[in-house]
Amino acid sequence: QVQLEESGGGLVQAGGSLSLSCKYSEESAVGWFRQAAGQEREFVSAINLHGGTTRYSDSVKGRFTNSRDNARKTIYLQMNCLRPEDTAVYYCRLMSTTLNIRLGSWGQGTQVTVSS
Repeated sequence: QVQLEESGGGLVQAGGSLSLSCKYSEESAVGWFRQAAGQEREFVSAINLHGGTTRYSDSVKGRFTNSRDNARKTIYLQMNCLRPEDTAVYYCRLMSTTLNIRLGSWGQGTQVTVSS
């Protein structure tokens, strides 16, 4: 199954910013998910690679932004105004163009830690 590769995590103070990257291989859609310790994995955002439509969870709307580099086949998740509750392992995954069906499989994820 198609497995995307995410990178760019790290440690940042509350209020700071980080940018995650995800290389894709198929022209469909890419979603970001995260899983905090002891919690279930949750949807963060998604972008349709055909039309550019995006979707964000309420918890990150206005703070996180998806962008793309077509030449590099890379999606970026710009995360601003980070909060301690954003601490989690972040995953990107291939999705349907309707932005509601996960395709492929999970990668290893990248850790984001926000200190207070």
